[in-house]
Amino acid sequence: MKKLILTGLGLFVVMLMTMTACKESFLEKEPQSVLSPSVLANEKGLEALLIAAYGELDGWAGWGVGSPWYSPGSNWVYGDVYADDAYKGTDVGDQPQLNPIERYEQDAGNIYMAGKWRVTYDGISRTNDVLKVLAKAVADGTIDKSVAAQIEAEAKFLRAYYHLEAIKVFDYVPYIDENAGDEGYLIPNDNIPYAQVEADFQAAADVLPKEPRNGQVGRATRWAALGLLARTKMYQGKYSEAKPLLEAIIGSKQYHLVDLYYNNFEIAGNNNAEAIFQIQASVNDGAGYENANFGDVLNFPYNNGPGKCCGFDQPSQNLVNAFKTTDDGLPYLNTFGLDFNAEGDDVKNDQGIASDEPFEPDTRPLDPRLDWTVGRRGIPYWDWGPHGGQSWIRNQNYAGPYSPKKLVYKKSEEGTGSSSSGWGGGSTSNNYSVLRYADVILMAAECEVEAGNLDQAREYVNMIRARAANPEGFVKWDDGTPAANYVISLYPTGGANDPFQTQEGAREAVRFERRIELAMEGLRFWDLKRWGVAKEVLNAYLAIESKKRTYLSGAVFKDRSVRHPIPDVAIDRSEGTLKQNPGY
Repeated sequence: MKKLILTGLGLFVVMLMTMTACKESFLEKEPQSVLSPSVLANEKGLEALLIAAYGELDGWAGWGVGSPWYSPGSNWVYGDVYADDAYKGTDVGDQPQLNPIERYEQDAGNIYMAGKWRVTYDGISRTNDVLKVLAKAVADGTIDKSVAAQIEAEAKFLRAYYHLEAIKVFDYVPYIDENAGDEGYLIPNDNIPYAQVEADFQAAADVLPKEPRNGQVGRATRWAALGLLARTKMYQGKYSEAKPLLEAIIGSKQYHLVDLYYNNFEIAGNNNAEAIFQIQASVNDGAGYENANFGDVLNFPYNNGPGKCCGFDQPSQNLVNAFKTTDDGLPYLNTFGLDFNAEGDDVKNDQGIASDEPFEPDTRPLDPRLDWTVGRRGIPYWDWGPHGGQSWIRNQNYAGPYSPKKLVYKKSEEGTGSSSSGWGGGSTSNNYSVLRYADVILMAAECEVEAGNLDQAREYVNMIRARAANPEGFVKWDDGTPAANYVISLYPTGGANDPFQTQEGAREAVRFERRIELAMEGLRFWDLKRWGVAKEVLNAYLAIESKKRTYLSGAVFKDRSVRHPIPDVAIDRSEGTLKQNPGY
């Protein structure tokens, strides 16, 4: 859909500029390149504005508002690296502004803070432009009322989405609607505007269709709005309010878990039956990088690996260890696995072993989702052959031996699913799933735990584990044999291996399942935050990981670290109206 967005908008802008230049009353004409509401107040103009609002979903509005990796739609900076799923990666000198973020030492002058703020509020501005022009079109009678209602619902969905993105990173942010006028930057940030976000998502859900409008799969639907409304409530601990929303999605029967876990992360799986809302991407369409998921272009294996740039977002040893299973195929629960992450018990890796030296991967039981999430030495990496180890890593001593995998293209897709020209070659047409059905199932499982319905929670979690246990979905060698000792089973009903006999045990099992199912998908930090365990878990993580990654030595997750600082540029622009977050 994003290809339609940018191409359609560009053509429409050219057309409007041509029309304006032909007016006889040239002394009163609008400045060129400025789109007048009077020209846009019709269905075609409003669709162009709406499409432009969708265009911000990937987190990049062009180089004028910062590099695309400051605010990627996948949130790998703020959800993976800021948590325990990933290291920054690469080496100390590349994107040094990320170093203090990973160490929880970022300040209000960090360019990443400014980049994320600018993109979210540019997206909000675009949605408000839609609503302001729409009001004029309705008043003038230049648009059908049913079409107007759909456009309004999509705009409110997007406005809620962008505000929620701002809340996730900064907490205390201004809510700006279409009535703010030209002085929206003077609105104070004296609360977390969850209520307004909920209202926008609910208003969207009340009107949006169950299927994407006009058959364009990137458009918001009723289920996407309900799902993100449920997520908003989960962030506030409103489990009883989130539960019926999630049950509505499940009961719709419109989505299901795809048979093969990895299909969610390959280009061929874009918009599959599990995708409730995705950020659309395309390449080689004449738009350069504009339509690709360019915010993830840094996150490919370095040197000899796919994409050849740049080695960021490297999975942590802590994350890899979380995929260890017992001989019975169950995870090691208890404080998110930190107790079994001691020195000497790591999943075996090739740290310090050259690529031309022999290495045998770990043979212990492992959850099969590990090798669709993490690239590790000697295991097939999509269709690129075995991961090359050191030759695929920029600086193994600095950032560890692993590579990300979920958003990396296949060799068979090179030049078609990836950009055929340009820097890095790593911009791709691989969509990013903002919300997929597995996430909905696991959120529903959480709600059942908090409601005391532990059997239903177990059933939901076992649905996720049953899909992961499908041997057709294991990483395999060319002869069809599994690439590692994959052992995974369902939680039994009753007995010593059933954590769902108590609410505390069930809660731990559901939370752990979220981590391994959704790892490296930009969600981890906000899960830790909403569970109220971020400080405990991340300081325990730092205590162990700082012995492996010495640059983490002395890093501490503080009380203030649950949110990022409001960027200086935003406070300056607000003439002091915006107040800095506590502790910064």
